[in-house]
Amino acid sequence: MSESKEINSLSALADASEGRQSDQRRATVASVRVSPGPYLAIASVMTFSSALLLRSNHDAWALILVGVAWIIVPVLALADRIVFDGVSIRRQGPGFLILQSVFGRTKKQLTVSDFETVETNAVRTLRRRGSVRYRYRTQISGKGTEFVIASGGEAYRRLVRELLPLVHEDKLDNRSRDLRDYMTDPGSVKRKTQLSQLASEDILDETLSDYRVGGKQKRAQELEAPPASAQDIERAHLLRRLGNELRVSGRLREAGEAFRRALNATPPGAWLIYDFARLLRSQASAQSDARLLTRSRAALRLASMRAENDLVLLPLIGESFLECGDSRQARQTLQKTVDLDNGNYKARLGLADIALREGKLAHVIHHYQAAARVTSEQALARYARREGEYYLHLNNDEEYLATELRRINWLQHVTRVRRLSSRVINAGILLALVGGFLDPVLGSVGWSIASSAMIVWLFTLLATRLLFSRSKYESLA
Repeated sequence: MSESKEINSLSALADASEGRQSDQRRATVASVRVSPGPYLAIASVMTFSSALLLRSNHDAWALILVGVAWIIVPVLALADRIVFDGVSIRRQGPGFLILQSVFGRTKKQLTVSDFETVETNAVRTLRRRGSVRYRYRTQISGKGTEFVIASGGEAYRRLVRELLPLVHEDKLDNRSRDLRDYMTDPGSVKRKTQLSQLASEDILDETLSDYRVGGKQKRAQELEAPPASAQDIERAHLLRRLGNELRVSGRLREAGEAFRRALNATPPGAWLIYDFARLLRSQASAQSDARLLTRSRAALRLASMRAENDLVLLPLIGESFLECGDSRQARQTLQKTVDLDNGNYKARLGLADIALREGKLAHVIHHYQAAARVTSEQALARYARREGEYYLHLNNDEEYLATELRRINWLQHVTRVRRLSSRVINAGILLALVGGFLDPVLGSVGWSIASSAMIVWLFTLLATRLLFSRSKYESLA
């Protein structure tokens, strides 16, 4: 090797070493604990095993197992965190290091530029009058790596504020976009509510919420009314933002009052009607009210008409139509977006989703391939190309299609068996505890039932992990 080549190679190695050291020195911007569900499952299995050991007179082993389950496992759960350093997110902690050493997994890390999808689900945990308590679950995926982040206080809010603004718009779904723009701490929302002088929940509970944003009479009043002043426009903007912040925090009744005032302050524009439609969707879900869901769809239709050529808002409206179960209106809105801008990535993905629900694989392939062509983001193009190739194999190879259908059917059956086995475990433990006081035979039967169900549950858990991944096409060639 010549001297110049050796110098260049050494300098390249030095640069790589400096890059690794800079990654290690990069400060943590935000971090959140990993969801404790898997750790609780491990602790429950170990506790159940210790009870069986105690019944078989292995007291020392039972005590050790209980200590590990309720001392060491919770400590590992508290120390297992997802960390964001401004460039990438990674998982770290002693529990994850143990999993790495046992299963030989590589370091779980993903840069923001490699994110492919960011999807958020909202689960209602409590409902009190016009308010609900939401627990958000954000799933980030890319390059075969997946992170699941569950809400749980200020740490989650800080991670959302620091991470989501750096993610490309087309990678976020509607709920993730709402969290990025409107999630804030409860104290700030409370202060804004007080400054806006919104009515209290007690008063709002006694009033009838019946807002009208459309109709010929309403439209005629808007045309005859004088133009809104700059002060009214600013006030409507602030009320709209407050309404969205209240909606994201679960204070739906107060959010409705904020939107009512915003709708009365100025002639409602497309964005205001769209946000109001999403509030109606949240209220319909919280109250299980089909009438509110119908009104949400009507507001979305009005928003799509007033959006005209807004290429940012129209795909969001189409996605909201899908959330409301209106595929026909979603297709019309997204197709309108594509007609206006053939290179709209979110509209293409939405049309692919609709085509998949209708079983039109050829249309699914076409929209994914078009989405891969129109985007300049490498991660988005990689995701759309991979999905297009998967459905292309399904469409062209009947054997592969049959294999995937069998996998999905087995996954559904295994999921049902796992849920049934968990209920049988609880019933068996209850029978063992209660029946043991009445008759030792009943206690033994209860422990036997619970033990058998626990074995089934463990096997189904492993089977779910195996069946969740798609089959490799090359293995069937």
